[in-house]
Amino acid sequence: MALVGIIANPASGKDIRRLVAYGAVFDNLEKVNIVRRVLLSLASTGIREVVFMPDYYGIVPKAAEGISEKHRLQMEVSPADICITGTQRDTLQASLLMASLGVDCIITLGGDGTNRLVAKGCGTIPILPISTGTNNVFSVMVEGTIAGLAGGVVAKGTVSGFPAVQPSKRLIVYKNGEAIDSALIDVVILKDEFIGSRAVWDVERIVQVLVTQGEPHNIGISSIAGNLQPVSAQENCGLTIDFASNGTLVRAPIAPGLIEVVQVNSYRRIMIGERVAIREAPCVIALDGEREIEVQEKDNVFVQLAFDGPQVVNIRSALHEAVGKGYSRLPPAE
Repeated sequence: MALVGIIANPASGKDIRRLVAYGAVFDNLEKVNIVRRVLLSLASTGIREVVFMPDYYGIVPKAAEGISEKHRLQMEVSPADICITGTQRDTLQASLLMASLGVDCIITLGGDGTNRLVAKGCGTIPILPISTGTNNVFSVMVEGTIAGLAGGVVAKGTVSGFPAVQPSKRLIVYKNGEAIDSALIDVVILKDEFIGSRAVWDVERIVQVLVTQGEPHNIGISSIAGNLQPVSAQENCGLTIDFASNGTLVRAPIAPGLIEVVQVNSYRRIMIGERVAIREAPCVIALDGEREIEVQEKDNVFVQLAFDGPQVVNIRSALHEAVGKGYSRLPPAE
């Protein structure tokens, strides 16, 4: 029997960029509404079992409870057996547990940071990332109804492999010879000594950026790459950018409503497997929009591009292929 995991981050869409930019708060009530539509669509594809990440707000239970008697779910919706901490640890622990349970697809609600943590634990399980964060490149804006249908056809094995499910890239950070963390979209080097506020929004602090992808229609730090030399999700390369106080001026949307002009010294494509040294120390390294790593002057740090990130459901391709296989056609009523 197919099993679907749901990880809905109650903290996504609420960071400091609501104060320094013009992003709307993505409240948990709207996440409940999205999950409700996801559950209904999963049920329509024949999914009968869902496991979810528990949280203090109760996003998934409230979604299930709010479904009318007419549309009552013929589905078991169960919490993952983790200890809730209200921190990033919950997302990681939930994804690890779901992998151990053998779920067939994980549907996430959050931003790029949420999916970075899910990717650490999900292994080869396909991720379907619904955007409810601030700066989202990995996760996509999609109606929950459609996301649930795509997740259902992937979980049931109606469709599998490329193009319905596609590989992704990541950037691996090595510190003193050890791989310590990774990012799905961007690694940003900041001329700071302490982590402080986790979200990245002050471009004047940036000295170096590496991206797996970046296009002009993106928002966030990766949009700088998109306005220099666009790189798509499926290209076998990324981009590295060095900044300077007297560099070339480039305009990019780094947060909702916040179009910044940055000064770029140089940029170039990097290939899969290539290692790029961090040229500033001490510094702080941000991964997918959040400051995570402090680097001291004595540390040796480099970043390597790899094409071994999580498998990602391409919603459009998955549904097109499923329709071609007749998933939406029902036998005539007797």
